[in-house]
Amino acid sequence: MAKSSADDEELRRACEAAIEGTKQKIVMSIRVAKSRGIWGKSGKLGRNMAKPRVLALSTKAKAQRTKAFLRVLKYSTGGVLEPAKLYKLKHLSKVEVIANDPSGCTFMLGFDNLRSQSVTPPQWTMRNIDDRNRLLLCILNICKDVLGRLPKVVGIDVVEMALWAKDNKPTVTAQGNLHDGPIPAMVTETDLKVSVERELVTQAEEDDMEALLGNYVMGIGEAEAFSERLKRELLALEAANVHAILESEPLVDEVLQGLETATNCVDDMDEWLGIFNVKLRHMREDIESIETRNNKLEMQSVNNKALIEELDKLLERLRVPSEYAACLTGGPFDEARMLQNIEACEWLTGALRGLEVPNLDPAYANIRAVKEKRAELEKLKTTFVRRASEFLRNYFASLVDFMISDKSYFSQRGQLKRPDHADLRYKCRTYARLLQHLKSLDKNCLGPLRKAYCSSLNLLLRREAREFANELRASTKASRNPTVWLEASTGSGQNVNNTDTSTVSDAYAKMLTIFIPLLVDESSFFAHFMCFEVPALVPPGGHANGNKTGSNDDDANDDDLGILDIDENDNKTGKNSAELGALNESLQDLLDGIQEDFYAVVDWAYKIDPLRCISMHGITERYISGQKADAAGFVRLLLDDLESRISMQFGRFVDEACHQIERNERNVRQMGVLSYIPRFATLATRMEQYIQGQSRDLVDQAYTKFVTIMFVTLEKIAQTDPKYADILLLENFAAFQNSLYDLANVVPTLAKFYHQASESYEQACMRHISMIIYIQFERLFQFARRAEDLMFTIPPEEIPFQLGLSKIDLRKMLKSSLSGVDKSFNGMYKRLQKNLTSEELLPSLWDKCKKEFLDKYDSFAQLVAKIYPTETIPSVAEMREILANM
Repeated sequence: MAKSSADDEELRRACEAAIEGTKQKIVMSIRVAKSRGIWGKSGKLGRNMAKPRVLALSTKAKAQRTKAFLRVLKYSTGGVLEPAKLYKLKHLSKVEVIANDPSGCTFMLGFDNLRSQSVTPPQWTMRNIDDRNRLLLCILNICKDVLGRLPKVVGIDVVEMALWAKDNKPTVTAQGNLHDGPIPAMVTETDLKVSVERELVTQAEEDDMEALLGNYVMGIGEAEAFSERLKRELLALEAANVHAILESEPLVDEVLQGLETATNCVDDMDEWLGIFNVKLRHMREDIESIETRNNKLEMQSVNNKALIEELDKLLERLRVPSEYAACLTGGPFDEARMLQNIEACEWLTGALRGLEVPNLDPAYANIRAVKEKRAELEKLKTTFVRRASEFLRNYFASLVDFMISDKSYFSQRGQLKRPDHADLRYKCRTYARLLQHLKSLDKNCLGPLRKAYCSSLNLLLRREAREFANELRASTKASRNPTVWLEASTGSGQNVNNTDTSTVSDAYAKMLTIFIPLLVDESSFFAHFMCFEVPALVPPGGHANGNKTGSNDDDANDDDLGILDIDENDNKTGKNSAELGALNESLQDLLDGIQEDFYAVVDWAYKIDPLRCISMHGITERYISGQKADAAGFVRLLLDDLESRISMQFGRFVDEACHQIERNERNVRQMGVLSYIPRFATLATRMEQYIQGQSRDLVDQAYTKFVTIMFVTLEKIAQTDPKYADILLLENFAAFQNSLYDLANVVPTLAKFYHQASESYEQACMRHISMIIYIQFERLFQFARRAEDLMFTIPPEEIPFQLGLSKIDLRKMLKSSLSGVDKSFNGMYKRLQKNLTSEELLPSLWDKCKKEFLDKYDSFAQLVAKIYPTETIPSVAEMREILANM
């Protein structure tokens, strides 16, 4: 047998080292496995949950008594034992060997002072039974000696424990409770036997066991003989019981007689009960037969009544009222009979829905009568839809033909007439309810009706727009302005450009004011009248452009047909994309072609005054911004097309004007201010007067194109004669600034070009002034330039020794350049004045010239002071005084 860990002295020393300083002595230490696992069906412990531990029994001596402890030690990371748990053995209440462990090596120790009794105590597993018995025996001995009591032992017999202790005679550590503390000592087998018997079995129990064994001292050593003896004694006891029963025979006879009498009475009663039972069974069968016949008759009566009622309902549902049948198949559609037609449609719609499976019991759906009646109703529906569609197509055409044939509906010479469709819509509203029912009966019939309505009304709308546009142009009086705005030729053209052409843009505005609300209303009325499942095109009672001008109060609610939605799908709030697409296609058919009359007005206005495109662009943009919430797609497209056409026409004007500017460079040499500079200022002033609404971008783009071409052309003209290029540039840039000063303060785009012209003007001035100064004082500044160039390579004191830069050369140069300097200044002034055509620029140019000369002369004087410190030249102050006196 393998050596037990309880005899491992090294383990004992490791445990003593772990509890060093506690004044406790180790009695026993042994390795165990700790787990809280549950035994499976196989009876094997879940080893993966076990943890290695060491259980150590220790004692501590006190003055009056000795305390005993159970210590649990665990291995640290380095493999060193360290204390984990400490239990006092005085609280040990139960030692229980786990029954589920077939090996018997697992036990639990129950303590009565644990805080949480709901938590399962740990289970301790030993390597073998010997280790288990050895540890438990040691625990029980300590409890007996130290505590004077034994805990409850469950799952193991104390006799078995005593027998094990007898068979295994190890040397165990006994513990004497001496005055100085526990003293370990080696005990013999006899001492262990006495100790075990004394501890595990009391004296009284031992006496009882000896007395019991004394009764069976014979043959107790042989099990078979003992079993035979017990069987013989059992047979003897049974024979004694039979003898006792036989002795009580008289009493048994009396009991038997009483039982026989009672049996006879019971038999008689059973016979009578059998007779009564047969009679009752026959009576019950008769009653059940009668009840069954009555129940069948009653059920048949109820079913027949229910069937009659159901058949009456079905027949009522299948009946076609004669008045409705006559109305659907051959009745007229005049206004007086529309109420009867609507009632017939409502009945037909309800009848068809009533024969559908959700509204009709599925059991009736395949009945022959129902199928025939459904076919009859479908035929009625087809007939009525065909008749109503044909009538409405003819009706729409006749209404429009009647209005077109009457010239009083349209604008005539000398009289503009606003289109009035109130009577037309009133007559159409009569059949709005009919269209709703036609949609519910057959949605496919609406397509041809919509096309017929659009085709008829398109003729009327185009005729109205054409007559109105023609009379509008004929009645508008405006003088035509020439498009030659920036031409180089002079003449009375500028005066012509001041002609008032506001009537042109007013005419265009009137065209939009009259027809845009009309087209929006027509689109809205058409969408509702022809049962499109889309939201309202404009708010009820309002117009999309938000302008009451030119609208009648009578037409304020033209889009409200005064009818209720009878189609359950009409209550959808979301836009049906397919319906919206179909609506826009129909609106295209309804209004297509009318844009040509708007285009004609735009082209006519452009020919009279191209600048009126600005006003018309602003008017159109206001209408577009008012149509944002409008679903009338054609009206929005029409306005977008008008805006594009106006922009295109204005672009033509801008391109022609730019072409006129570019033609200036082809002319012969030009002097002074070019003609298109002041003309552009006049044009810009006029354009600013025409801006309305949001047409600022249109004008700013034109400004950018104009000024860019103007500046490029000016540069090209100036390059044709480089000698006078700067004079031409500075005069024209100055004229540009003077003519646009006021506008540049309020127009950001012009302000940008104003600053650009200002920079170009300054650069041209400096180039021209520098040229004049160098011409008049050429030797002076050439001498200065040579000296400055040498300053980068040699020290200043060596420059006087260079060829042409000696002090003598300096004196000669000063004498030739500065003797009679006032005459030289007069020569500068005359050169500045000679080729300048704009006399008003001369004072500012002369001031710039004087300042530039003094700056250059100041640099020259500083250069002379560095290179020729002993030489004297006229000071800057003297030069400034001479210039000031001129």
